[in-house]
Amino acid sequence: MNQNKLFQQTRLHLALWYALVMALILSLCGFGIYKAISHAHWMTLDQEIESVAGTLHDSIELKLQQPGQLEPVIKELLPNICVVGKQCIPELSTSQRHTLSAIHQGHYYVRLFDNLGNLFAVGGSYPAGLSTKFNQELWQTLQDNKGKFYHQITLMLHTLDNRDWGYIQVGRSLEDFNNYLDAVKLTLGLGSPIVIGLVGLASWWLAGLAMQPIYRSYRQVQQFTADAAHELRTPLAATQATVESALMMSQLNEIEAREILQTIYRQNQRLTTLVTDLLLLTRLDRQSVPLQSEICHLNDIINDLIEEFAALAIANDITLTSTTQISKPLNIIGNEDQLYRLFSNLIVNAIQYTPKGGKVTVLVNCSENYAVIQMQDTGIGIPQPEIPRIFDRFYRVHSDRSRNTGGSGLGLAIAQAIVQAHHGNLSVQSELNKGSTFIVKLPFDIAVPRWVRYKKTISHR
Repeated sequence: MNQNKLFQQTRLHLALWYALVMALILSLCGFGIYKAISHAHWMTLDQEIESVAGTLHDSIELKLQQPGQLEPVIKELLPNICVVGKQCIPELSTSQRHTLSAIHQGHYYVRLFDNLGNLFAVGGSYPAGLSTKFNQELWQTLQDNKGKFYHQITLMLHTLDNRDWGYIQVGRSLEDFNNYLDAVKLTLGLGSPIVIGLVGLASWWLAGLAMQPIYRSYRQVQQFTADAAHELRTPLAATQATVESALMMSQLNEIEAREILQTIYRQNQRLTTLVTDLLLLTRLDRQSVPLQSEICHLNDIINDLIEEFAALAIANDITLTSTTQISKPLNIIGNEDQLYRLFSNLIVNAIQYTPKGGKVTVLVNCSENYAVIQMQDTGIGIPQPEIPRIFDRFYRVHSDRSRNTGGSGLGLAIAQAIVQAHHGNLSVQSELNKGSTFIVKLPFDIAVPRWVRYKKTISHR
């Protein structure tokens, strides 16, 4: 429970940190998007106003005769123009289009100033509350007495004979523009919490996925620790029981003492083998200690092992043979001691899990890039659901049979580690009650890491 609570807390912390970082990133992105949209609209707005102002400016200058005088023909361009302090010039027929109608007359206004900066005439949708104080800056953003904003451009006007007439200011209301930006801000403001909430849920799910390999690894370490402790406890308990029984005897004769010492010796050998296997697996996992690799003759290794285990096979009433399906020697670059250990583990496993009268055959062959060694037996086989787990450390398909034969459950794990260290592949094909075939593929042209030499010992499933 404590471990589960720890993993849940770690998952929560990961999810919160991920959500916090993503919220910060999304906030910055949202701010950047808003600024980009605002800038783009300002640029479009400036271009629109500049285009209208340029058209009006060029058209009006062609009609101006005298400074401070507005020609009646101007009303063709601006039908609703009104001279300050005088009666407004009447509009023409509504059938005639003027420049402002092409845009949106409800948004635009025009102001004309004389050379002294006095307001001369206004037109379009001119806001009454706008300041009449003249400002010669090219671009200006103004606010009327109702708090509404306007954006305008100022251009100089000249008469036909190139005398200074005054200035024209063309502007428009920013109400629709600000409404659009407010809508963008509202969308980002309301959308961000929703997106952040979804990110939080996604981060919780992703944190769970990220934690799964760690959790599985932790569970494997727990299981490995429990299995190792169990394997170590068995010979230790047997040794302690033997010593305690010896201490309870008033006296020991030589035969009893020798039997007790032999029992202790056997248990000590079991402990030594187990510790050696664990150290070998650890060093194979770490790939830390180098040793010079060498050319290994697989044919000779297999033949030596067949001779070595012939007595064991005879004792179990099993036929042990080897078959070489190629005529040329099979050589690879590797560690000879480890290859001896690899094939001896597989051969002993085959012998121990094959009933009396059965047969174990070692087939030596090769493909284009690999040496292929197959260990075939007519043994009890492995149930299909168990096959994916047989290379796990301390795992036994048949626990009682393995313990009776003295196996620690590390043999296949060591075999697989050695094959992987040689950049090869170890697989198994099995049918229950019919036998199993372990297939070892070792590459010809890849030099393996250089490992520490270990004394050849036999380990089992």
